[in-house]
Amino acid sequence: MKIAVLGLWHLGSVTAACCAEHFSVTGLDFDEDLIAGLKAGRAPIMEPGLDALLQEGIREGRLAFTTDERQACQDADILWICDDTPVDADDVADTQYVLTRVRRAAQHLPSGAVLIVSSQMPVGTCGKLQEEFPELHVVCCPENLRLGKALEVFRSPERIVLGVRDAETKARLEPVFGKWSQNLLWMSPESAEMTKHGINTFLAMSVTFMNELAKLCEKTGANAREVELGLKSESRIGPRAFLRAGGAFAGGTLARDVVALTRIAAEKSEPLRLIPCIKESNDQHKLWALQRLKEELGDLKGRPVAILGLTYKPGTDTLRRSLAVELCHALLNEGVDVRAYDPVIHSQPAEIGSAVWHASMADAVAGTDAVVVCTGWPEIRDADWGMLLGKMHRPLILDADGFISSPPSGARHLSVGRPAQSPSVH
Repeated sequence: MKIAVLGLWHLGSVTAACCAEHFSVTGLDFDEDLIAGLKAGRAPIMEPGLDALLQEGIREGRLAFTTDERQACQDADILWICDDTPVDADDVADTQYVLTRVRRAAQHLPSGAVLIVSSQMPVGTCGKLQEEFPELHVVCCPENLRLGKALEVFRSPERIVLGVRDAETKARLEPVFGKWSQNLLWMSPESAEMTKHGINTFLAMSVTFMNELAKLCEKTGANAREVELGLKSESRIGPRAFLRAGGAFAGGTLARDVVALTRIAAEKSEPLRLIPCIKESNDQHKLWALQRLKEELGDLKGRPVAILGLTYKPGTDTLRRSLAVELCHALLNEGVDVRAYDPVIHSQPAEIGSAVWHASMADAVAGTDAVVVCTGWPEIRDADWGMLLGKMHRPLILDADGFISSPPSGARHLSVGRPAQSPSVH
């Protein structure tokens, strides 16, 4: 079995490295710098264990990389499409970016090869590709990437959704995907594509539902954490429900599917009410920290404020679609003196504009009127907050997700949906 993997950023490099534990794999991308790094065993993004797995595959001769689509595809049994589908500032996916690359590579596949689409593409994509490449078997396998846990989730998934059209393709793929799970859910490509839209949209709806409920908690004296426990104790909801009051969802993944379904509905002249409101509610919730800062400090112009954590979640070094980055720009627009710190960012990142990066948390918070905790890095969550508080001008900590479980005595600590833990700092 020979597998070619197209698109080698996070999803693709994880897919290629994990497949190479069992099969002969050629990673294909058209970015020469990216390929040079991968050939040296360096992943394009921080992911625990990935560099070592890439190096092992290369060393054992099961994993190679190239920018030559003919070389990668001409004798491949499977071409696995793993390009990250780009999104713009409104979370609209650039599907043509992926399709152009698929067409460039797929034309070199032998007749009868399987084309697996894991990129985040709208429902109907596999059908269109099947019409365009009738000699291939086009399959949908929705990605299940989790930043920071990508290897674990790929190797031991809860289940794998597979959209296929015929029994022959199913028979060919069963032993392949059986390397990672015996729980294979077979369905049509369209159902698999819609399943991915549905999962992400449901998760997005859960986040926005809980955050709206949390706003009412803040106004009524209820505690959103206690309300969460009550909701999850209900058997029709369940303890693993994606309900936790905190910051808005970010990273582009959930929003991309919300926007995709909204656009599909418009194209099909099927008016929706609920799904489009998810993004509207989430976008409004992105202003939580800014609104609370104004309530606490009044005019923000010239106020020094530190942003702690720039990546959109722990376990990654990407700043793409990070809520912290958006907050930096929102504060800069208000004239705030913005300082920033993140444990895996080691120089001034262009993404934060004129906000000033600091190499240490202590330097970032010194003299500030407030700090905003945006990412739950252990280095931030478990910091010596008593020491940091002593460096601040005002003891105000905004911590939307409640990452700091034990705020220092004397701090005014604000989290989404929970009563403040000290008097006002005015």
